[in-house]
Amino acid sequence: MNKPFSIYLDLVRFSAAVLVYFYHSNQRFLSTELLPASHFGHSSVIVFFVLSGFIISYITDTKENDWRVFMASRFSRVFSVVVPAILVTLLADGIGRQLYPAIYSGYPFDQFGLRLLASSLLMNETWLISVTFFSNVPYWSIGYEWWYYMAFACLHFLRGRSAWLAFAAIFALLGPKLLLLAPIWWLGVLLHRWRSLAQLSAPAALLGLLASIAGIVAFHWLDVEAACSAWLSDQLGAELHRNLTFSKFFLSDYLLGPLVFLNFACMRVLATRAGAFFQAIERPTRFLAQYTFTLYLLHQPLFLFWGAVVRGNPGTPAYWLSVTALTFATVGLIGHFTENKRGLLRDWALTLLRRGQAPQRHYT
Repeated sequence: MNKPFSIYLDLVRFSAAVLVYFYHSNQRFLSTELLPASHFGHSSVIVFFVLSGFIISYITDTKENDWRVFMASRFSRVFSVVVPAILVTLLADGIGRQLYPAIYSGYPFDQFGLRLLASSLLMNETWLISVTFFSNVPYWSIGYEWWYYMAFACLHFLRGRSAWLAFAAIFALLGPKLLLLAPIWWLGVLLHRWRSLAQLSAPAALLGLLASIAGIVAFHWLDVEAACSAWLSDQLGAELHRNLTFSKFFLSDYLLGPLVFLNFACMRVLATRAGAFFQAIERPTRFLAQYTFTLYLLHQPLFLFWGAVVRGNPGTPAYWLSVTALTFATVGLIGHFTENKRGLLRDWALTLLRRGQAPQRHYT
């Protein structure tokens, strides 16, 4: 992966997390006016999925080509944030509900054992069951991504029939919701594996980039997501459509995913031609990107908590801005001690996985 393209992906990753924040914080108790750029929430998750598939394919091809290293790295990457997210969500919801119960009226706060178990196992969205993790609505997607990692590992590290049996077993266990969005994630794998795409000419790449941007703009301008979801609801019935929860947008996701794929494929070629620009923004982009996962997985319980603490006037922008500043500051503090220290967790996990490994014999 060339360096300018890597910086571009980090920029996209952080920007997508911010858009998800805008989407979820677009609540009337924080602002009586609709927030700008606040309707790209699910679309941003689709960007994450394509990007995730690309990165996982890339790192297993270059750095994590041993299953122990892969598992230790994925475990540390996910659980360095998942564990704090579980604890912070419980604490923030518990306090926030006492301070300002009205803003939590739409979020569950019951069945603690079930919600903790499902969230700890990353199985909140199994078959047609959806177990919301209290106020932490964005938590759903990490349960998808983690099992996509595991499914990919089955095909990459196992051999023959056992690889496909393990792959099929994962989706048989988890059900149709994860299967419906899996092609979006695998688009990222295809982007990395389809090497001839990296040889696109600059004019072709520029044309493809403009087409992807135009397509993404048209997708949102025409509200394709809502139209496809409404049509699918008519075909499946309202109850089954509702039970698909976040996978109920899969038809429109199949349109948006290829546009994101095209954007990434073309920017991989064009980014090198804008190397000076990406070099200039590298330091702030890398700094912000290292907090992306923490921002994504903690922002909703945090902004609800700070909203309950501040109790400002939603008729002025100061309330939303102050809550946002406190949320981002808290994300920075938590991320500094969790996500940015995941190397320690990775080393611990790798040590455990390597115990009992047969020592290599050297012959002379």
